Amino acid sequence: MQALKPAAEAGPPIAAAEADVVALPLKRPSLAERCGPVFSAASARVVPPLIVLALLLVVWELLCAQAGSRLPPPSKVLTDTWDFIVDPFYDNGGIDKGAFWHIARSLSRVAVGFALAAVVGIALGVLVGQSTWAMRGLDPIFQVLRTIPPLAWLPLSLAGFRDAQPSAIFVIFITSIWPVIINTSVGVRQIPQDYRNVAAVIRLSWYEFFWKITLPATVPYIFTGLRIGVGLSWLAIVAAEMLIGGVGIGFFIWDAWNSSRISDIIVALTYIGLVGFLLDRLIAALGHVVSRGTSAS
Repeated sequence: MQALKPAAEAGPPIAAAEADVVALPLKRPSLAERCGPVFSAASARVVPPLIVLALLLVVWELLCAQAGSRLPPPSKVLTDTWDFIVDPFYDNGGIDKGAFWHIARSLSRVAVGFALAAVVGIALGVLVGQSTWAMRGLDPIFQVLRTIPPLAWLPLSLAGFRDAQPSAIFVIFITSIWPVIINTSVGVRQIPQDYRNVAAVIRLSWYEFFWKITLPATVPYIFTGLRIGVGLSWLAIVAAEMLIGGVGIGFFIWDAWNSSRISDIIVALTYIGLVGFLLDRLIAALGHVVSRGTSAS
């Protein structure tokens, strides 16, 4: 039997064949493939409201186009208010101004009153949520005051301030503060007891407890109250401006009614609805950013 050769006497090693690496081109998605999901999602949100709106306009046109109708059809509204719609920035002095100036004046009042309501409401909400004595003493009063209609506060505010501007701001403040207080206090009471125990163990001060535990835990509740409050603010200022006069979308509606300009009233109501929707979306988007997606959208 022939002996095996030692490894040193074996033949020369065979070199491994080197394979060429061929880079396969990556297939980039087409523009239609990239934009298709976006358009589908957008159409799912936009198309149904547009269809419903078109149907409502058709029904409105058919019902009000007949002779003797007390309300103008959409075609007549567009004809009567075309100049008012296409030129919202005109200013002829006094109250004869475009839609932009009326809405801007109303929004400026809402901004001041709502900002005060947000600051005071959050502070009182934290107090009521943290303190049992404060909740027992203040919550029944809040529950009674929040049921008072906004316009019921206007005579009292006019008697106190003797001026239309601060009176309107006070009506906005007193109308929008209640949902902020209630939702903030509910959020504070919902803080888990484990968080409070940890804060007690590491001996957090009240200031540190507020910024590190209370505020982050209650942000979703706070912004829910702010969304309700900003809607009530917009409702209150439109109603208050009908009585205090001056430049503002509320007084514009009242002046149009006194002048029998029904088409102007319909357009102003459309503007009010759109602005109110944008205010709600703005607060919701801000809450989504601050709470990192945990607040209601």
